[in-house]
Amino acid sequence: QVQLVESGGGLVQAGGSLRLSCAASGSIFSIIAMAWYRQAPGKQRELVALILSGGSRNYADSVKGRFTISRDNAKNTVYLEMNSLAPEDTAVYYCNADITVQSGYQYRYWGQGTQVTVSS
Repeated sequence: QVQLVESGGGLVQAGGSLRLSCAASGSIFSIIAMAWYRQAPGKQRELVALILSGGSRNYADSVKGRFTISRDNAKNTVYLEMNSLAPEDTAVYYCNADITVQSGYQYRYWGQGTQVTVSS
């Protein structure tokens, strides 16, 4: 069994910063990719940032230059450093990971989500 546990969400004023963390645990053989998605009320879930096992990264245009995704392979943890936050960043942020488990199968896992609220 594998689970993703997110932390770091909260309330922040516009222009402020937050760092989200997502730790994967369980019968993990390897983590192929980790990503952050977000979903605001009434909107579709969107990919915010992605980091692959080789270290390459991709960002949504709306967050490029403000957010940074990073990964600590030793801790099976992905981070999202969010700077210059604006009210439009308000959403539930979800961690996502493609993980090969010890049995050799690959699955996509989701965290429970963490609320980020940016006030003006």
